[in-house]
Amino acid sequence: MMPGIDGFETCRRLQKNEVTKDTPIIFITAKVDPVDKIKGLEIGAVDYITKPFEAAEVIARVNRHLMIRNLQKQLEKQNQELDAKNQELEKKNQLLRQVFGCHLSNEIVDMLLEAESGLKLGGERREITVLTSDIRGFTAKANKLSPEQVIEILNLYLTVMVDVINKYQGTINEFLGDGILVFFGAPIAREDDPERAIACAVAMQLAMDEINEQVQSLGFAPLEIGIGINTSEVVVGNIGSEKRLKYSAIGNGVNLAYRIESYSIGGQILISESTFKKVSEQVKINSETTIKPKGIQQPITIYDVDGITGKYNLYLHQEEEIFLPLLEEISLQYNILDGKQVNDQSVNATLFKLSPKGALIRSDVEKALFPKMLNNLKINFNLPNSKMADEDVYAKVLSDNMLSDGENENILHIHFTSIPRKVKAQLVALFKIKWTPAFSVNHPLI
Repeated sequence: MMPGIDGFETCRRLQKNEVTKDTPIIFITAKVDPVDKIKGLEIGAVDYITKPFEAAEVIARVNRHLMIRNLQKQLEKQNQELDAKNQELEKKNQLLRQVFGCHLSNEIVDMLLEAESGLKLGGERREITVLTSDIRGFTAKANKLSPEQVIEILNLYLTVMVDVINKYQGTINEFLGDGILVFFGAPIAREDDPERAIACAVAMQLAMDEINEQVQSLGFAPLEIGIGINTSEVVVGNIGSEKRLKYSAIGNGVNLAYRIESYSIGGQILISESTFKKVSEQVKINSETTIKPKGIQQPITIYDVDGITGKYNLYLHQEEEIFLPLLEEISLQYNILDGKQVNDQSVNATLFKLSPKGALIRSDVEKALFPKMLNNLKINFNLPNSKMADEDVYAKVLSDNMLSDGENENILHIHFTSIPRKVKAQLVALFKIKWTPAFSVNHPLI
């Protein structure tokens, strides 16, 4: 017994001291009561030896506790080093998220960084809904703008579209010029993928009002987009090489989404039958059409979307198309487009009625050479004392069997997809079209 202080208090003080708190403490005492032994161990002792004792036993116990303490120090050091590496890794991951987050969706970045197979080549079969969109006639418009102006318009457009797509949890796979490719169901699958894809498409079309306000404030012509949606089983995963890979989806389902989108006009959303079957109770349809896209063996049915009910409750702005008769018909030549290629055979026709977005034209060409519904046309107008014939106008055929005044005529209902400003202005000036709020200088046609 030490004067004024016992072994228990000594142990307490050693435990509180920063210098000695980690030193192993062994009691060697004559107190054999189990209560004292328990008390000593509870206040911090690593061992409790009662007298009389064997010196060899004490040395063996001291060596064992020193070894344990050394192992503890090594473990603490390793934990500190591991913590430091984890902090460094987290900083690198944050940097990667900042860098790749500008190019990939958050879900894909998370998969690459966190999933065990995130950076492995290969893929898996999965049903997803693919959305593709494209600005109508943008290539023709871009050819008349400087590269800086094209980038300015695209950045303005894509900034709004990215926010809309993210709101509906779509995965933006890539931008293809003015086109956007979006996945619903990859890399994260959800039960309502088709429904969210359609709601997203409607929201994208509605967002064009905001975009065009900004575009027109900069002095540019307003934009229109067409959207195609398809639901199908595809292979999704990392494609490329170990040095350079890309998360993507491969399969006919992706190609079909592009084909469907190519049939759409500005402001329109077309969906496949497979998508329609998934959301038939929620989606509202304007019409359905049978088409036979290139590369597809059998005709397919596509549906023109008006809106979606339920929790989204979104609908497109529907405007009645009013045709105004021209005081004098316009002669023209048109060529049918096969993809991006222009058919060499030109056909003479006349434009006799005009609307803010389209026209009615008639031709005496035999029915076999008459354009089919959803064909794309290149049109050149012939006007006296005008250079309009040099300007290419592009349009899509919406109907190929219209009749006029009960007569069986070859009449086409066309929708303009790209029309130069000079042509717009001369159509109005030459034929003195009656001005209406719906048919004004602020309209896409005028």
